[in-house]
Amino acid sequence: MVVRKEVEIGNKKLIIETGKLAKQANGSVTVQYGDTVVLVTAVAGGKRDDIDFFPLSVEYREKAFAAGKIPGGFLKREGKPSDKEVLSGRLIDRPIRPLFADNYTNDTQVVAFVYSYDNENDADVLAAVGASAALTISDIPFLEPIGEVRVGRVNGEFIVNPTAPELELSDIELVVAGTESSVMMVEGESKNVTEEDLLAALKFAQTEIQKLITVQLELRELCGKPKMVVEPKVIDENLVKDVNELALEKFKVIVSEVLAKEERSAKNNELTEEVLTSLAEKYPEQEKEIKSILHDMEKDLMRKRILEEGLRLDGRNLTQVRPIAVELGILPRTHGSALFTRGETQSLSTITLGTKGDEQIIDGLGIEYKKRFILHYNFPPFSVGETGRFTGIGRREVGHGNLAERAIKYIVPVDEKFPYTIRLNSDILESNGSSSMATVCAGSLALMDGGVPVRCSVAGIAMGLVKEGEKFAVLTDILGNEDHLGDMDFKVAGTDTGITAIQMDIKIQGISFEIMEKALAQAKEGRLHILGIMDEAISTPRATISQWAPTLLSTKIKTEKIGAVIGPGGKVIQKIQKDFSVEVFIDEDGTVRISGMDAKLAREAKEFVKALVSEPEVGKTYSGKVVKIADFGAFVEILPGTQGLLHISQIDNKRIEKVTDVLTEGDVIKVKLLSIENGKFSLSRKALLKEEAAQEKAEEKTEEETE
Repeated sequence: MVVRKEVEIGNKKLIIETGKLAKQANGSVTVQYGDTVVLVTAVAGGKRDDIDFFPLSVEYREKAFAAGKIPGGFLKREGKPSDKEVLSGRLIDRPIRPLFADNYTNDTQVVAFVYSYDNENDADVLAAVGASAALTISDIPFLEPIGEVRVGRVNGEFIVNPTAPELELSDIELVVAGTESSVMMVEGESKNVTEEDLLAALKFAQTEIQKLITVQLELRELCGKPKMVVEPKVIDENLVKDVNELALEKFKVIVSEVLAKEERSAKNNELTEEVLTSLAEKYPEQEKEIKSILHDMEKDLMRKRILEEGLRLDGRNLTQVRPIAVELGILPRTHGSALFTRGETQSLSTITLGTKGDEQIIDGLGIEYKKRFILHYNFPPFSVGETGRFTGIGRREVGHGNLAERAIKYIVPVDEKFPYTIRLNSDILESNGSSSMATVCAGSLALMDGGVPVRCSVAGIAMGLVKEGEKFAVLTDILGNEDHLGDMDFKVAGTDTGITAIQMDIKIQGISFEIMEKALAQAKEGRLHILGIMDEAISTPRATISQWAPTLLSTKIKTEKIGAVIGPGGKVIQKIQKDFSVEVFIDEDGTVRISGMDAKLAREAKEFVKALVSEPEVGKTYSGKVVKIADFGAFVEILPGTQGLLHISQIDNKRIEKVTDVLTEGDVIKVKLLSIENGKFSLSRKALLKEEAAQEKAEEKTEEETE
């Protein structure tokens, strides 16, 4: 039976349909908005008793045929997920992950395929709605549906699910997911907006989210399956009692001690081994249960200490930021570098300045475009004291890099002011909480160190949450353990006047706007503190770029002259590049960009291009090269490709018998353009010699009068 429900979102119908496609999945729906259509399925596998985590995987794939395209490359089929697909998958995964029943450990997979794309309505938020709907009507124990929307703001008015053209004009782009009463996830960027504006955008999103939830509940009433029963986790009370007797008091001491990450881990491991050894005989083959009890014990003690005493694992109060150290220019041959250390988190960031040819081409379902600011984030295993395989960039690295890039791109100068392609690379060398926000800080510093004329500094900070019932505490600059054992990871980046990027994930069933408002206010205080320290190190960009960066010059020519610079078959532009050791790029509007490692040659190339398209002017003096000698005179190239005749009578003040008595081929001489007749140019060297003689005579007369 095909069931179809509609709801109006942003003056367009959003249609959810089930019962036609992929009927062997536990739940499947199609979601249509405009002419964009996405199929989403949810499937549960068997129960996993060998793990202590929820094995959820989310896959989002864009099919090229959806936009009427054939994939590039030799195979002509879709390859590995693009960054856009990875990021879209994360927008589905993050809000639904906390909403599965406790103790549910079945392999679960959500798959979204984009089957039609209209070049206006992005499928990512539709896929998230589809994932929720597929789970809601399935027998998978999904607690409650979510809605997800994109919010923009144009001319002060909020827009739900703005089109691509509307986003170009928007000063806010947020993806917000939530349940009927709470926000579950936020991801986005803004052009330096205030905390109040951001909160207003979240509240606007929530009203639209509620519409999406209502239609899913109606769909469940029509065709929903009974939910599978999840047996609660049963732990032997005697085991809990024995573990508590052995470990509780010792764990209280460890939690109250101010320890480095490695020390805390070592003491936890030591206590765990002690308890396991003591209980091995009495409780054989229950190592997993004992470790789970100890984990929960640490979690409860840490959270209780925060809520009751306002103290954290490292001894800080709720609003303190860890010690910060900044070093600039630590790598001699990079174009700019900065080392930012906050507590036990450290980012080494570098910038590389490139040419227009280094721009990244983005080819997805939408219109192909180029990026001139690129940020790459790397998280090697040694940053957390572990070993690991280097098998490529993970989803986490893509997500963290994207967040940092969105935070920093607001301050990057426009192409007209600074026409370089900029690659910012962040290597996380140590990590204990919020390495993405350390990347924002280090990246901002590296740009200034490299002389990039950014408009100001940007800093980022991560906020945490501990909530029990109605009591809660918001934590500034969270540790890794506070992220792991807490309820929220809320990252906010911005300048001293506004927010440029935001990301929020939670592990509980939603948070209130009261908590959001407090977290934003507390994040602002922390951000301003960090910006103050950064500005002490460097508050304005260096006056010049690195000597190792390429020289990049530009000039503007008439569009009808572009062909003259390129030449037949590209011969002219290729010769320029070879002769001056430069790269030359020409835009459709006539902008010519010249780049080279030798600044002198780059400047000469620029002058050559300007001369190449110059129009000869009567009365103007040119420095020209003698290219041919005849009995009656010499032919002189006054501009690239433009020659004039220097008649024998115009070579010197006195009569000469032969041209070769004065000139030889290859000589560079100054000549004056006397006239242009029928496309022929008449030159004179004699006129300039007379002018020089008259000037010398005038100067001698002045000297005599002075004496």
